[in-house]
Amino acid sequence: MASRKTSRPNRDSGDKYSVLLPTYNERENLPLIVWLLVKYFGESGFNYEIIVIDDGSPDGTLEVAEQLQKVYGEDKILLRPRAKKLGLGTAYIHGMKHASGNFIIIMDADLSHHPKFIPEFIQKQKEGDYDLVSGTRYRGNGGVYGWDLRRKLIRSLLAEVLYFFIFFLLFFFSPPLPPLVHSRGANFLAQVLLRPGASDLTGSFRLYKKKVLESLVEQCVSKGYVFQMEMIVRARQLNYTIGEVPISFVDRVYGESKLGGNEIVSYAKGLLMLFATT
Repeated sequence: MASRKTSRPNRDSGDKYSVLLPTYNERENLPLIVWLLVKYFGESGFNYEIIVIDDGSPDGTLEVAEQLQKVYGEDKILLRPRAKKLGLGTAYIHGMKHASGNFIIIMDADLSHHPKFIPEFIQKQKEGDYDLVSGTRYRGNGGVYGWDLRRKLIRSLLAEVLYFFIFFLLFFFSPPLPPLVHSRGANFLAQVLLRPGASDLTGSFRLYKKKVLESLVEQCVSKGYVFQMEMIVRARQLNYTIGEVPISFVDRVYGESKLGGNEIVSYAKGLLMLFATT
């Protein structure tokens, strides 16, 4: 197995990394994920800030974040809460507006994404001057661990939704097709089935150049879980370069998954919307 050690960077490089952490009912997970972020950024020497975007969590997540801010300092922990749950995509947009770094890192706050991979993301980005670096569960040493039967069933349902959508396109838009419809269908199917330039379209552990992320957000129309897929699709359309780092995705230890029946419906709607706009 290849070593995951990275060379110690120059602290005077001028780069700063803003980590966006959207939260909803993550009071048990937040202290640990913040501690791990501080640990790995401290060991690697990169300049950073952590922006917590809490969407009105009823479990006291914001109060926990306020205590963490006292521990680590207001220069490292920024709190940018919202009054209610408004969606993952808009949380990233909200957090980005308050980011002072020239690089943005997005990740889950539930410990599914381990901060130990961040130095690899940064090294990968520097190696190829990539516009974005995406964590992948489907290449190299990447993988998914700890999913229970419920999570596997939900994932299977999402796959069935996707397969039904593809069948719908092939059945109703079989040749001969109008040129515009044919182009849209071919482009969408190529992005979903062939996944050019990225092996993990729905992953949410990524590093972006801030200017690139701002450009992509202007193009994106999705707000829910399909937001991550659209970001990759738009990045490829705009000829942005994409690097990948294998990661281990581990199911949450505390709290409940946000993925359920409503998200499956939103995912299906998002696919239709993405098809119509790409």
